Order: sequence, then structure tokens, then C-alpha cells
Amino acid sequence: MALEWLKKNVADARQRVAEEVSKFKNRDFMEATVAAIAIISAADGDISSAEKQKMIKYFESSNELKAFKSADVIAFFKSITEKFEFDASIGRAEALKVIGKLRSNVDAARLLVRVCCVVGASDGNFDSAEKAAAVTICKELNLNPVDFEL
Repeated sequence: MALEWLKKNVADARQRVAEEVSKFKNRDFMEATVAAIAIISAADGDISSAEKQKMIKYFESSNELKAFKSADVIAFFKSITEKFEFDASIGRAEALKVIGKLRSNVDAARLLVRVCCVVGASDGNFDSAEKAAAVTICKELNLNPVDFEL
């Protein structure tokens, strides 16, 4: 009986450590993705609930990001979007600074752009302002927008 309890607690502790390592390792990706989604969402002047919901669903299903609590993702999204509300140019510059951290990781950068395109289209319309914002993100990440049909 004691041996089973010990095995279970060790397994639980190992899982918690793995989750914490995953969070640490992917924090930059999480923040960059949220910042990019904020830029795309703000591009048409309205951060829709469909875009927010699509972002949360992506985080919940992503192997790299599901270790993050939805509350943490929402809090970071809110902190970024508040900067847009204060001043759109400052918000955009701050978000691009966060996104730029992924420049050296091409695979992560490419995934980020794909996620942005999906979230941008989640309200039924990936309009020209949102596409222009995606192009800006591509340029920040040294990616060719043509690769994403932008």
C-alpha cells in the first residue's frame, strides 16, 4: 500500500516538474503568440470574442502551450491589448518587441504566423488590415509573407 502511494506521488511530482519545464521553455513562444494575436485582432479596430476564443482553444490544444493556464494567457493578452488602447503605435511596438524574440527560431516563427492567420480568420473575415498586420509580423520575424499567401 505504501509503495503504491509512493509511486503515485513520484509520478505526480515528475508530471508537475515536466509541466514547469515546458512552461519555462515555451514562455517566449506563448508571449510572442499572444502579442501577435493581439496585433492581428486589433488591426480591424475590434478585438472580437471569436478571436479571443480561437486563441484560447489553440492554447488548450497545443502540445507546446497547454501547460499554460488560460488565466495566464488571458492576463498576458489583456496586458498587451491595454497598451493598444492607450496608444495603438505604442501597443504595436511593444507587441513587435515581444514577437521579435522568436526571430532566431524559424519553426516557431512560422507556426506563430500560421496561428495568427487562423485567428484572424476566426471571425469569418481575414480582411486587408489583418493581412497587413500579418505581413508586418512576418517582416519582424524575417519571414517571407508570400510563404503564407499574404
